[in-house]
Amino acid sequence: MRRGLKISLVTLTGAALTLTASACGGKKADSGGDADKGGKKTLKIGLAFDIGGRGDQSFNDSAAAGLDKAKKDLSVQTEEISAKPDEPDADKESRLRLLANKGYNPVIGVGFAYTASIIKVAKDFPNTKFLVVDADQCKVEGANVSGACFAEEQGSYLVGAAAALKSKTGTIGFIGGVNVPLIQKFYAGYQAGAKKAKPGIKVLPPKYLTQPPNFNGFKDTGLGNEAAKGQLDANADVIYHAAGGAGIGVINTVGAAGKWAIGVDSDQYNQPAVAGAKQHILTSMLKHVDLAVYDFVEGVAKGTFQAGTKQYDLKNDGVGFSTTGGNVDDIKARLDELKADVVSGKITVPTKA
Repeated sequence: MRRGLKISLVTLTGAALTLTASACGGKKADSGGDADKGGKKTLKIGLAFDIGGRGDQSFNDSAAAGLDKAKKDLSVQTEEISAKPDEPDADKESRLRLLANKGYNPVIGVGFAYTASIIKVAKDFPNTKFLVVDADQCKVEGANVSGACFAEEQGSYLVGAAAALKSKTGTIGFIGGVNVPLIQKFYAGYQAGAKKAKPGIKVLPPKYLTQPPNFNGFKDTGLGNEAAKGQLDANADVIYHAAGGAGIGVINTVGAAGKWAIGVDSDQYNQPAVAGAKQHILTSMLKHVDLAVYDFVEGVAKGTFQAGTKQYDLKNDGVGFSTTGGNVDDIKARLDELKADVVSGKITVPTKA
């Protein structure tokens, strides 16, 4: 699945943190934590989740898996806190300042919505290293800021091909959490892959659960459920979601109808929230946020941190597709051919539909 990284549902440290404590900026954090009994320096990692937090069984849990691997492999201690729906950027800034003021270094923001806040806060904490996962438009600023970017369109291209090849009705659907450029990339790749694999396939117009600044489309399972019903009624028999926690509603509804669902970010086949629908999960588009988080933490620990952005794509296995359940075994060779063509540059996957 994701290089063997296993999600551990641990008790969240610092879940009762308030955003008002130590919210002032300008204080320089220490450069790397405390020394443990063996004289080895312990990194203090502060991680701010996107909406849904640890336990969303999708995007945030992939980030959590990278953090958990760092706990296992490296000398680290952590504190986690989550975003709230419809919160202003000021709340994100307060959350980041809270962690930096408490001496956490590095500090990680999970989700493109943290980009502007991290760039702003990082200027006040020049000795603290920051990572924004899903850097907005793949751009960051500052000598102490790193951004992880993903070629979501490439992974989506492959699951789009899978959807087209498996569809019996000739109609497939897509449900995005929020109508933003990042999620539009998922649809663009999905549509292109489907058309490549089966030119006559009908790809329904994308259904976005909410419009910004309402980001509840990444959390509200009821919205996912209703959107899935609409696309099933439009004759779709394969539906791909890029809706975070709200996608649980999509998968369960599609599974109950006996059709194919495609998961996102994590391999969703064995996740508890969709246990009743697992036999109807065709595949998942894997977005290795876990790898990006671990790479960043390891770089800080080893003193090899580099500012700027790093791209995760099919070439470096930053994105891909799952095979759990064996439902794409009969078409895997074709999907692997398409992957090879993307990696070689023979196929350029669009980022806009």
